Amino acid sequence: MNATTPSFPAGSHAPAADVPHAEVANAGHNDALKAARLYLCTDARTARGDFAEFVDAAFAGGVDIIQLRDKTIEAAEELDLLAALKETAVRHGKLWAVNDRADIAVLSGAPVFHIGQKDLPLAAARTLVNGNAAIGLSSHTTGQVDAALEATGGPSGLDYFCVGPVWATPTKPGRAAVGPELVKYAAGASAQAGDPVPWFAIGGIDLGNVREVVEASARRIVVVRAITEAPDPAAAAASLLGALDG
Repeated sequence: MNATTPSFPAGSHAPAADVPHAEVANAGHNDALKAARLYLCTDARTARGDFAEFVDAAFAGGVDIIQLRDKTIEAAEELDLLAALKETAVRHGKLWAVNDRADIAVLSGAPVFHIGQKDLPLAAARTLVNGNAAIGLSSHTTGQVDAALEATGGPSGLDYFCVGPVWATPTKPGRAAVGPELVKYAAGASAQAGDPVPWFAIGGIDLGNVREVVEASARRIVVVRAITEAPDPAAAAASLLGALDG
C-alpha cells in the first residue's frame, strides 16, 4: 500500500451504468483498507495553521488513513482542507476520510466515509455515496459489533468498523469507555465470521497503552492525540506502528 496509490476514483462521482452500489469503486478501497493499520483523526488545526504540513508528516511517518473531523468549521472551509488532504494522500499513496456528512464526502470525492451509530443509516449512506466510497461504522457494544459484522455482506454492506472508545477520551465527551474487553470480543467475533472486513480499535490509544490493545488482538488502531499533540507527528506515527509490530 505504501508504494503505490490506492485505486480510488479521481474525477467523476457517478456510478457506472448498471453496476450495483459499492461495486463501482470499493474494490480498490477495500484492498487499501485491509492493508491499513494506523488511522488518524485530526481537527483542522486552525490555531496552528499547519494542516497541510501536519498531514504530510503523518503520512510520511506511516499513517494509512487520515480523517478530517472538526465540527467547528463551515462546509466551504472543510472542502478546502479536504482538497489539500486529498492531494497529500494521493501523493503518498494513502487513503483519506470524511466523517458524518455524506454531502461533503460526495463533493470532495472522499474514498472513505465514516458514520456513527446516530448518523445516517448504512443503507442511506450507501445510496448517497453511490459506491464511490468505502463506508465505516462506529461500534460501542457487543450487539453493535455483531450488527456490524452482519452488515458486511453483499454490495451494500459495511466496509470496516471501529470498536471503542477503549479508554475515555476528550474527543468523545460523555461516552463511557468500553475497555480492552470489547476489543477482545470483536477479535473473536470477527475471526468466527471469517474476518469479513477490517476493524480498528479506537479511543484514548497512545504509545503508553497501545500494547494493551495489541494483547487484546487488535491489529489496527485509530488515534487522535497520540499524533496530533506530538511534537514530531512522523516520529509518533512510526513509533505507534513499531508498537503494533512488536
